[in-house]
Amino acid sequence: MGQHTETAHDRRWSRDLIDSVRCAGVLLCLLLLVDRAADTLSPWRIVLWCTLAGLLFLVLYPSRVSVGEGWLASRRLLRTRRVRTDLLLSVRCRDGVSPRLVFRDIHGDRVEIGPQVLLDNPDIWHRLTEDTHKSLANGTLTCGATALRQMTERIDQETAATVFKVSGLS
Repeated sequence: MGQHTETAHDRRWSRDLIDSVRCAGVLLCLLLLVDRAADTLSPWRIVLWCTLAGLLFLVLYPSRVSVGEGWLASRRLLRTRRVRTDLLLSVRCRDGVSPRLVFRDIHGDRVEIGPQVLLDNPDIWHRLTEDTHKSLANGTLTCGATALRQMTERIDQETAATVFKVSGLS
């Protein structure tokens, strides 16, 4: 059985990073313009507005998701989280303002990613489905078949809608 050494990365990450920089930059410019128009701009207020824009950037900084045979990683500014996808224990959907898929392996490691990453990156989704099938076959994946089935259905619907749109059938 041959080893696949290919790694798939989130293709939208650089665009998301640029969007984060833009949002923080626009906020900073607006705050400085308003402060300047009100004639209240001072060095301390500039530091305050730069700090606020920096905090917004940190909040918006996207996770860099990558996957290879047997692993899934999500890297933020200061920390990388990694799970063994061929030894998954559970996959759960966490709903809310920002829906997330939470992958947990038998070693207790955990990675959260947004479902949009899987919709935008079929190569990541393909690699994950292959490894989750291994986890199912191994008997380690005890919770998550429903979440994976729902994600598969969502990706299939999105793919079909895109095909119809591109072909002019919708």
